[in-house]
Amino acid sequence: MQVQEVPLAPEAAAVGVEIRVVGNDSGEKVSILAGTLARLDRDAPHYGRKGYNDFNTFYLQAASGTKGGSSGSPVIDSQGRAIGLNAGGRTKAQSAYYLPLERVVRALQVLQEHWPLDGPLSSSWSARHVSRGDLQSTFVFKGFDEVRRLGLRQETEAVVRQVKACSHGAPGATGADLHTVGLLVVEGTVPGSPADGVLEPGDVLIRLQGQVVSHFLALEELLDAAVGQTVELQLERGGKPLTVQLPVTDLHSVTPNSMLEIAGGSVHALSYQQARNNRAVVGQVYIAEPGYMLGRAGVPKHAIVTSLDGVPTPDLTTFAVVLKSLKHGARVPLEYITFGERHRRKSAILQVDRQWYGVPLYWIRDDAAGLWHPSTDWPPLPPGTKDAAAARQLLQPKPATNGSNGTDHQITDVSNEAAVPASNGATGNGVPADAVAEAATLVVHPVVAAARKRLAEQKASGAAAASPVPAAATAAAPSNADAMSEDVERKLLNCLVLVDVDIPLVALSDGVHARSFAGNGLVVYHSEDLGLVLIDRNTITIGTCDVNLSFGAHPAEIPGVVRFLHPLHNFALVAYDPAALPAEARAKICAAELLTHPPLARGERCRLVGLTQALRIMQRSSTVTSATVALTIPSAEVPRFRAVHEEVVKLDQDFGATFSGLLTDDEGRVRALWGSYAEQVEREEREWCAGLPAHVFAPWVDRLVAQPSPGI
Repeated sequence: MQVQEVPLAPEAAAVGVEIRVVGNDSGEKVSILAGTLARLDRDAPHYGRKGYNDFNTFYLQAASGTKGGSSGSPVIDSQGRAIGLNAGGRTKAQSAYYLPLERVVRALQVLQEHWPLDGPLSSSWSARHVSRGDLQSTFVFKGFDEVRRLGLRQETEAVVRQVKACSHGAPGATGADLHTVGLLVVEGTVPGSPADGVLEPGDVLIRLQGQVVSHFLALEELLDAAVGQTVELQLERGGKPLTVQLPVTDLHSVTPNSMLEIAGGSVHALSYQQARNNRAVVGQVYIAEPGYMLGRAGVPKHAIVTSLDGVPTPDLTTFAVVLKSLKHGARVPLEYITFGERHRRKSAILQVDRQWYGVPLYWIRDDAAGLWHPSTDWPPLPPGTKDAAAARQLLQPKPATNGSNGTDHQITDVSNEAAVPASNGATGNGVPADAVAEAATLVVHPVVAAARKRLAEQKASGAAAASPVPAAATAAAPSNADAMSEDVERKLLNCLVLVDVDIPLVALSDGVHARSFAGNGLVVYHSEDLGLVLIDRNTITIGTCDVNLSFGAHPAEIPGVVRFLHPLHNFALVAYDPAALPAEARAKICAAELLTHPPLARGERCRLVGLTQALRIMQRSSTVTSATVALTIPSAEVPRFRAVHEEVVKLDQDFGATFSGLLTDDEGRVRALWGSYAEQVEREEREWCAGLPAHVFAPWVDRLVAQPSPGI
């Protein structure tokens, strides 16, 4: 097919010119919309804070009624020349906005000079760098009536009015027959830029490099020609003349040309566009897409990462160095802010993943070749360093001394009033004396000190006023049949587990209706070498997932590994390594006592027990309404697991359709797993809970434990 060029003629734009917009309006294959240019100095349209917005330029306007699908379409005059580029429009009006082509023609000429039109097509040809200058400031055009209210002096206005101005569509692009009707006014600057603190909103720009500037075309021409240099600006601020010197920033240097791909997510330096939209500093670590690892930590899209593992991360290189030094499975703190709550610093726990997506990939854009090049060895190690850990030591030291080497941070709280000496070199509460001495050296805020003192006095007065309760009164007190004894509650708390499951996108199978699940699990085996947790299959849907276990016995979190998925019944077994737990947690955690016979019967009373998200035990007394309900879960649209050949227990009262847990007797013996089930009802997911008797899963626990050389 023979391709013909469309000549570019920005000088042909004029008010009243008949135009045609040729494109794919509203998704049509070919559409031609008519209009008449009405304005050549329309402000650049604003599309929202999260998208791209043009600025420091005028737009052309016509009532052509273009909608989605016409973006980038040429705006043609009666001679077949392109005088603009369709860029946007209003959804509830006929107004459409076109980008002027003066700077487009200039960029095209730069490329043509490097590659003549009559030259041969070669794959080795590389595009030439097109310089673009900017002051990292936003200007708006104001008429003289508005500029006077900002303090423009009369003598300055008289001088400016005599200067010939350039305009879009002016003959010869020089504006020979035009005079200015207004001036450019500073609207804002980007924080941290050279103009920040030098220019102020409301400053009126008079001259740039000694030339009167009253149009964006002249501003762009002067800045594009002075990239990397310092320019002189003559302003008026509140009626007083002001002269400042500012360096001209290369727009390419504040526009990201590289990104870090982390577990399916994208992280790069904060762009000039987003920094301008959100009044932020250019170059910060910006989360364009969280992906699996950052999303699992709860870091949202468009967040700014301020520190990782206690190390401040002002730029992408520092962030990459710290991330590269962390090992697979490391759990480290991450701090970030969002633009909506920029004054509130938020924290998250990042678990480093190298299993599903491998090491982070660094992509850099090659503008000359038009390609992206990946690299796993980035950033390069500084001279004299052997690995990423050594490179990290060159960064700013961490404020805390507890460090992180791939393990969880543990902090011990030492109270001032508990520093009672003991004979073994520790305080009365078991805290080492040197720790108390170190805590005593910390500066305590007066308000905090007064609150601690008041609390200590209240405790002392309460202990003195307390008197023992007579035995007769205790015996006469009525017993609460629904209350669980402290020993039984502690026993169940030591065997309950919160199970959080996350499935990476690369491991997501057909039929899995979500990527994150959570539920209550039960420790059914605990030794020095192996631990097993029982959980329903609506929480552990497939084996290719990441499992995180939070124990009720002790605030500790460790990963788990799926060891067994029953193909018919609604239970799975997850293994964990007890050696990864703190010593105190290993001592407290115990396996639950399973009572397989006799099975639960209708009308029998039992207790429904589970853990809340705060790791607090919740229990209630319930009655079995039916102990042999046959499951009839229909097939889903996409084949997936569903329990079959299974009889479950139903209760008269529970904690809701999604609260899983255990069914126990008054002595804490487990009679059934109160598991979660899911089914599709009219193409919607519906979850509910039922009891799986202990005699169904107990033999499988014994078989797994009896395997030779059991281990995680």
